[in-house]
Amino acid sequence: MTDIYEQLRQRLDDMATGFPATKGGLEIKILKKLFSAADAEMFLMMTPMLEAPESVAKRLNLPVEDTATHLEDMARRGLLFRHRKNDLARYSAVPFVVGIFEFQLNRIDQELAEDLTAYYEAALEESFQSWGTPVMRTIPINKTLVSEWPVAPYEDALKVIDDQKQIAVAQCICRTMSKKIGKGCDKPMEACLIFGSHASYYVDNGMGRYITKDEAKEIVRKNEEAGLVIQPFNSQFAGGMCSCCGCCCGMLRSLKKQASPAEAVKSNYFAQIDADECTGCETCVDRCQMDAIEMLDDKAAITLKRCIGCGLCVTTCPTEAIRLVKKSDDQLYLPPQTGMETYIRIAQERGKI
Repeated sequence: MTDIYEQLRQRLDDMATGFPATKGGLEIKILKKLFSAADAEMFLMMTPMLEAPESVAKRLNLPVEDTATHLEDMARRGLLFRHRKNDLARYSAVPFVVGIFEFQLNRIDQELAEDLTAYYEAALEESFQSWGTPVMRTIPINKTLVSEWPVAPYEDALKVIDDQKQIAVAQCICRTMSKKIGKGCDKPMEACLIFGSHASYYVDNGMGRYITKDEAKEIVRKNEEAGLVIQPFNSQFAGGMCSCCGCCCGMLRSLKKQASPAEAVKSNYFAQIDADECTGCETCVDRCQMDAIEMLDDKAAITLKRCIGCGLCVTTCPTEAIRLVKKSDDQLYLPPQTGMETYIRIAQERGKI
């Protein structure tokens, strides 16, 4: 009989972004640190569809009270997602990324951070940009950065915030993990915005706090000023939006290693420089997280296949020599409508469904 933790690994690998095996079994060590054998068995019985404890107990022929207690305990430890409405709590299985990994924000210690970092470098980072549908997408902070082109609401970070009914903010799990192992950077820590029912989950689990739309916009503006890339989840109705650095954040680190980050991230914009206006100050070179800008004959020059259209170079150009340009219609990318559709697309591309 297959070991329960290997069954769990296989189940997680079947979900969305995957959970690949390594030769040394580092991923099993991580699972054993997070899940008890009973947790693993319960997770294997759950689906991505929300389900009440009574339904789970009936389906598995288990006592309702014990089942409810176990499900809530797992949700508290970030092993299941919980959705509350009025007095009803429902639970569902979630992928390792985006999901269980991010939910370890308050539980991660040095040992787990070291194991997760090693696992990322050994196997996980390759899975983030290996398929046609990315997990995250890069967008400008607002439409004013795009010259003379209409910008869809889901392509404007400030408009994404405006469309939310409930917002929470949390510390960045990637920079948190880096700091646990004595690395990291000095970028802002309060960087992850979570929306809707996901916001409630973060607040209920003590991982975040509710904020207003104005507070969220101010956080995003400060993060952009600090040189962070705005990345919502890759769907038109996103459950969250991160502010990412190229040194700590898993998605951007993976993206940076691509030969053509612009293609992998499915960006709809690229930066364009007016050489006559460029003074060669190199501010944009320092700001770029993808190493897409270099100096040629004392002028900034962009390698388009590396430009992800984030706009970091545009907002701080002292002579306004840089602008974002929308790609041609045949190159535009339309994100999936919902997060569930995104996960389904990725799973289909991975041959899991």
